[in-house]
Amino acid sequence: MEHVILLHGLIRNSDSLSKIEAALIEADFSTDNRDYPSRQDSIRNLADSTIGEALARPEARRAKRVHFVTHSMGGILVRDYLSRNECVNLGRVVMLAPPNQGSEVIDRIGHWPIVGWLNGPSGDELGTGPDSLPNRLGPVNYPVGVIAGDRSINWINSMILPGPDDGKVTVERTKVEGMADHLVVHATHPMIMRNETVIAQTLHFLRAGRFEPADG
Repeated sequence: MEHVILLHGLIRNSDSLSKIEAALIEADFSTDNRDYPSRQDSIRNLADSTIGEALARPEARRAKRVHFVTHSMGGILVRDYLSRNECVNLGRVVMLAPPNQGSEVIDRIGHWPIVGWLNGPSGDELGTGPDSLPNRLGPVNYPVGVIAGDRSINWINSMILPGPDDGKVTVERTKVEGMADHLVVHATHPMIMRNETVIAQTLHFLRAGRFEPADG
């Protein structure tokens, strides 16, 4: 069996990925939809504890391939972990709305006390500067498909963000060097994982290593 580890984003929980998890189960993947304390530690520590534990589980160890499906900061956890650790049965990775090059929102308002309190130490690492964690990680050398949203319900953040965005991150900054494919959908950051097109494209990438072209 092929196994999928799901990782939610900052200030979210595993329930946010329940719909896409159900689709994965229906498609005969085994799943591990992880909860982790996204606001309480650094990205590196969160990656080591959350992903390390997930990969040590019997379902992952005996799987033919282990895939990842992530939302937002969950994708940065995967990049950080795989930059330092080998996963011998690694399959493919689908990242939904990942801040792969950081977010200008953190640059502009991350220093506000209320924002720092809400985001915690991990959120503070997601700026766009060259020393931010996402920009220190470098290219990916495993199959990654990125799905970005271009709709926003957060007009304040969108005033900060240059170009098409999902209210948290621009389409351009979801991209990472070495990715296998990139897709833009009409979805917002908090709801992209519940979008039917996103779910279908996630399944397609896990099977084929590419997103399905719009013309089928």
